[in-house]
Amino acid sequence: MKNIKAIAFLLLVMSLVVTVDSFAQGGMRWRGSGGWGPGSQYNRMYNPKTVETLSGEVISIDQTTSMKGMSSAGVHLELKTGQENVSVHLGPAWFIENQDTKISPKDQIEVKGSRITFEGKPAIIAAQVKKGTEVLNLRDDNGFPLWSGWRRR
Repeated sequence: MKNIKAIAFLLLVMSLVVTVDSFAQGGMRWRGSGGWGPGSQYNRMYNPKTVETLSGEVISIDQTTSMKGMSSAGVHLELKTGQENVSVHLGPAWFIENQDTKISPKDQIEVKGSRITFEGKPAIIAAQVKKGTEVLNLRDDNGFPLWSGWRRR
């Protein structure tokens, strides 16, 4: 009887140790918002030194996967300025779709963001989009994405 109690106690202790150890090692791991997190390869392209402001008409808006490793679609728009047509990268679709400011083709907007070269073509990673009196904030002054802001602290 003593041996059975000892074995049962030992099994209980071992199962608790295994359970605690699995929580400690595995836990909940974030993968940077599906490749959209602040440390991702994509977001490291944002350079505060190349920030500029462009105004123009939205030609088109669509969803695409920007880079390998990005599990969720991003929202891009084509902006026609006086000098060029440029691709503007807004952010992950799940974030953009849940904002109050809605952007559509033919809208006149002002975009503030970092000019980059993406897949050999000029592009802007947007930090802010103004449409009339509405403002869609996407990144802080250092390019930190607002959809990741709650993890920053």
